[in-house]
Amino acid sequence: MLAFILELAPGRDLTTKSVAWRLRRAAHHVDTEVRRRLAPQGIELWELEILCAIRRSEGAITMGELQDIAQLTSGAITNRIARLEREGHVRRDVDPDDRRQVLVTITPSGVARALQVIEANNAAEQEIFAAIDRGLQRRLSADLRDLLLATEGPDPQA
Repeated sequence: MLAFILELAPGRDLTTKSVAWRLRRAAHHVDTEVRRRLAPQGIELWELEILCAIRRSEGAITMGELQDIAQLTSGAITNRIARLEREGHVRRDVDPDDRRQVLVTITPSGVARALQVIEANNAAEQEIFAAIDRGLQRRLSADLRDLLLATEGPDPQA
């Protein structure tokens, strides 16, 4: 890709383009590999995101808040919560203070599922990065942290 751009625009500084391109490729590779390794266990990464978001809420969280966190449409978040509810991992209740709101609460089964997904995800990531030197991993982590702080600013919950 970068060679093709250089052919079209010789002399152009492609430093920024190469960083963006490589970040996308690396993220895609890791995401694809994690999903491939978790699929035989019946695990999907969205479960981790949603169950952990509910757990962090220290009680209940609204469907709207989950929709914002997961960056999904209302239909998509409803489908995912319905699946987790059928599996016994969450419970939905009408908010007693605002009957227009639905509150989602994690169940003990959901906490156990979240831990199972976390462990499986960690194992998959360990396998993916096993061939990469630990020093390089630490440097990449620090550099990516700096990049995210520069582009997103500090995490208000950190």
